[in-house]
Amino acid sequence: MHTKESLIEDMKNAGIENNGTLLIHSSMKAIGQVEGGADTVLDAFIEYMKDGLLLFPTHTWSKENMLDGIYDPKKEPACVGLLPNMFMKREGAIRSMHPTHSVTAMGERAKEYVARDNDVNTPCPAHGCFAGLYDEDAQILLLGVTFIRNTYIHVIEEKFDIPNRIATEPRRLKLIQEDGSIKEVDHYYHYSTLGSVSLNYDKLREPLMDMGIVKEVKIGDATSYLMKVRPMSDWVTKLLEENPDIFSDDKPLKLA
Repeated sequence: MHTKESLIEDMKNAGIENNGTLLIHSSMKAIGQVEGGADTVLDAFIEYMKDGLLLFPTHTWSKENMLDGIYDPKKEPACVGLLPNMFMKREGAIRSMHPTHSVTAMGERAKEYVARDNDVNTPCPAHGCFAGLYDEDAQILLLGVTFIRNTYIHVIEEKFDIPNRIATEPRRLKLIQEDGSIKEVDHYYHYSTLGSVSLNYDKLREPLMDMGIVKEVKIGDATSYLMKVRPMSDWVTKLLEENPDIFSDDKPLKLA
């Protein structure tokens, strides 16, 4: 059975930078049996990243979220698993105001960082929290999940304004602000006639690993993938410059 101490040792061995910025896409089930369960997993990451900035996606884009068209960051559950839902309730955690692709942050700069999402109307805009991972020279950990969960790729596609990715008509939403006031916004959701394009992002894994930009690591039982955002982003940017439709199908990448 895994413990907080053994998980922290796994983080060290993986090469996670404990004084940097780390965003975690996660599957608690993949980690296996942990003494103390999910709380221990969070305790381990929070302790390890105490001198850095720790981020979990706390997305609310599912059909079940915001059926009433209201986003309250203090109450709206995340649709991306157990760890994010527990993390956003921890003392010191601050959730961003993005109505569909929020992140929750912990660290000295958490409040400053989540402010990037204060004025957004698309899923992954250039000034938002996900795009900010590049500025931070951050790492992303796919903890027991694959590249289909790598939301950052949406940042690059949105940067290039790839057609057939975002709805042409916005939805009117109400955001509950920190002081209880209501802010109304027109927000454009992800939409593609191709379905969920992110299912095709996994084609990136093998070439990025071959180049050493992504490495496979173990956290508990979870086969995971750790990467630096900048080199990953720069390489995917070049792919989209050469072929804007690279993620429109799941065909393997043909590289020179």
